[in-house]
Amino acid sequence: MIKAGIIGATGYAGQEIVRILLGHKDTEIKWYGSKSYIDRPYADVFRNMFRLVPDICKGEDFNQLCDEVDVVFTATPQGLCSSLVNEEVLSKVKVIDLSADFRIKDVNVYEKWYGLTHPSPQFIEEAVYGLCEVNREKIRKARLIANPGCYPTCSFLSIYPLAKAGLIDMKSIIVDAKSGTSGAGRGAKVNNLFCEVNESIKAYGVATHRHTPEIEEQLSYASGQETLINFTPHLVPMNRGILVTAYANLVKDVTEEEVRKIYEEVYKDETFVRFLDAGVCPETRWVEGSNYVDVNVKVDERTHRVIMMGAMENLVKGAAGQAVQNMNLLFGLPETTGLLMPPVFP
Repeated sequence: MIKAGIIGATGYAGQEIVRILLGHKDTEIKWYGSKSYIDRPYADVFRNMFRLVPDICKGEDFNQLCDEVDVVFTATPQGLCSSLVNEEVLSKVKVIDLSADFRIKDVNVYEKWYGLTHPSPQFIEEAVYGLCEVNREKIRKARLIANPGCYPTCSFLSIYPLAKAGLIDMKSIIVDAKSGTSGAGRGAKVNNLFCEVNESIKAYGVATHRHTPEIEEQLSYASGQETLINFTPHLVPMNRGILVTAYANLVKDVTEEEVRKIYEEVYKDETFVRFLDAGVCPETRWVEGSNYVDVNVKVDERTHRVIMMGAMENLVKGAAGQAVQNMNLLFGLPETTGLLMPPVFP
């Protein structure tokens, strides 16, 4: 039985880890860490956990936590995990960090985009980027996992097959993405109030969103080429979900049938990436509450461009589900353990 602790258990991603692990037959949650709700019953914070979680929230004593568990999930803002991780910690537990602290290999890029001084850059190189569909063999051997961001996961998996195949101009990519409001976290923000979000849609972080370098870096690894993208996220009035529509110039003439064969080959053995039938556009409602990503592709012969699409649940595959997928790999379990719940509809 894997003993797990969660720092940031009362945020949206932390609560989603709890929800998934409660149905995970090989895991026991030993610690519900929360800076904001110390000594309060967890089920008072999330009433959906009434009679399911009898535990109280504990202070985030990282050293004590590491003595009691096998794996620690840090569902916290940027800068916290990297301030806590050290060699002693990594000698005792596996750490799966849901923040961006260890995702970007160039510390200068991280510090520029996140406006933080990295407190433990010595672990950046060791940390494995936890995108299981690409790095599963590295993940199995890791001590420290950098759980990918939600936008980067959906964007990358939508574009990856053609980047890997060398069929698109890696400096022509435009990523247009939409997310539900849970992506902004549980903290009180005026811009996320119901009256501010309802009946509206808006772009934000235009040309400045900090997921941009993460997407570029991972696509550069996949393609073997320097990648520059235009990434524009949008906030839409729904709780969950991400929709990505990405565009790129083709570097040679290919038919849609040829492109589809590439996607089919790349994703044929991937449980959680569902390549849709021709002409079917991904929709967030068909992945809600699940660890699945739906992708599809369309070749526009008229403009000599390709349109790559993806829909994903931002709190599951974009955060908690991917973290549990990583945990399964770290501990030698079937990758799908605890994650085969079908999407919720309506």
